[in-house]
Amino acid sequence: MAVNYRSIVPGIGICAAIAVPCWFLGEALPVIGGPVFAILLGMLIAVWWGQPKRGTVQDGIAFTAKKILQYAVILLGFGLNLVQIAAVGAESLPIICSTIATALIVGYLLYKILHMESAIATLIAVGSSICGGSAIAATAPVIHAKDEEVAQAISVIFLFNVLAALIFPTLGNALGMSNEGFGLFAGTAVNDTSSVTAAAAAWDGMHPGSNALDDATIVKLTRTLAIIPITLVLGILVARRENAAGAHDGALGSFSLKRAFPMFILFFLLASVVTTVAVAAGADVAVFAPLKTLSKFFIVMAMAAIGLNTDIVKLVKSGGKPILMGLICWICIAAVSLAMQSLLGLW
Repeated sequence: MAVNYRSIVPGIGICAAIAVPCWFLGEALPVIGGPVFAILLGMLIAVWWGQPKRGTVQDGIAFTAKKILQYAVILLGFGLNLVQIAAVGAESLPIICSTIATALIVGYLLYKILHMESAIATLIAVGSSICGGSAIAATAPVIHAKDEEVAQAISVIFLFNVLAALIFPTLGNALGMSNEGFGLFAGTAVNDTSSVTAAAAAWDGMHPGSNALDDATIVKLTRTLAIIPITLVLGILVARRENAAGAHDGALGSFSLKRAFPMFILFFLLASVVTTVAVAAGADVAVFAPLKTLSKFFIVMAMAAIGLNTDIVKLVKSGGKPILMGLICWICIAAVSLAMQSLLGLW
């Protein structure tokens, strides 16, 4: 379906205007990050302004919350050098797989026990297990999550990101972790990239000569690749569920892998391949830095749009169960990361 650009430009412009100051705030306070500032500012503006009515700006806000969010995920792929990830991330693979599996299993059990909405439970589990806001951004379109659910999941992940960045360096010291061990711990047990770097940088500051930041960043990027299989599986499950519902209602239809596969994830993978091949051919990785920066700005824009479409009163009233789920996932991931390191003798 063709896009009416005249109808979406005003809304996109509003989201971009909100994103600019939030971007600089996120640069100044990376432990919080631009996306969180954008969601909060968007929700505050929505309270003052009222929920935007469909028409002049709402089309563009909806476009930003969905399509620009997908473009952000595609551009994120240009930050991944698959060769470097394979070389450095191989050692961390058992821990990464264990923590991801733990978060997804715990998330599913809590979804059943707490009788939560499936979308918010999925977003929190995926955000906790893979890479925070980026994983939520990739998953939301696939499972058709509402803007309020995305905002809630981002808020929960943000809360425990901040706690991890503040607590984990001291915890690592108390446990007598090595510099390499803490880099692995931060990369597997902290959700969002900004908080991973904040925790690892704090550790390096406490331990002169440490290089935990580089190790943590590469481990974190390795985790990011899990977006691909998880979104593919979710896309298939959602398509099968919708197909079954259509059949139940008397509509004739058949499952289509092409329709189920989130195409923007394919472009994300292709972007990673482009970066890998270019760097192998001698290109400077810094060439891709502007695309990575644009990806991050697009995410901030999308979070502003999601904030504008979020009912903050409803969000607060329904926040208890998601926060409890985020807390339990966070604790379980940290515990499994430490246990696996000890078991593999990497501590």
